[in-house]
Amino acid sequence: MAALFAFGVPAALVVAVALSPMIIERTPTSAPVPWKSFTLPPAPPPEPQPQPPQAEPQPSAMTTTVSPLPPVAADPPSVPPAPPLTPPSGSGAGVAVAVDPPAPPRPALVAAAVDPRFAGTFQPDYPAREQRAGIEGVVRVRVLIGTDGRVKAVELVSTDDPAFFEATRKRALSKWRFKPATRGGVPEESWKEMTVRFQIRDA
Repeated sequence: MAALFAFGVPAALVVAVALSPMIIERTPTSAPVPWKSFTLPPAPPPEPQPQPPQAEPQPSAMTTTVSPLPPVAADPPSVPPAPPLTPPSGSGAGVAVAVDPPAPPRPALVAAAVDPRFAGTFQPDYPAREQRAGIEGVVRVRVLIGTDGRVKAVELVSTDDPAFFEATRKRALSKWRFKPATRGGVPEESWKEMTVRFQIRDA
């Protein structure tokens, strides 16, 4: 029975295979389907992807030297407007120029003079050594007379002996008095040259 079964299986397979062409259903043929071309629309562009945020660049380390600003000049002082130009008389074109009137002449200087109240005190003391030696001479000096009539400075012009100049300088600074120079009635400092003689008189 087993043999038969074993043998029967291949036989059944053969029968099935032999009969398979007989049970295949034929598909009816039909007329060929005409082809039509279709144009496909273009594919939509891809949506843009969001860009990742970019890191801001960090400033590089540097040293900045700040120079002070120049001082701002103050507003210039107001200047009075110039006087209007006077057009020239008569017809014709031209440019009028404003001319300041000439300044009045400066008053003359009235020179300083010896104050007669002090005339007796002008003679210097005679230097003792020159007096004993019988030396005589002359000294010329320039004195600066202040507005109060006093001598402010003494300059040597010439002398026969240095002792004569020294005696004259001391006397001028301490005792000499003048009427000061004036200009228009106003006292002014001035220089004046003086001559002093040293003579030995017999008693």
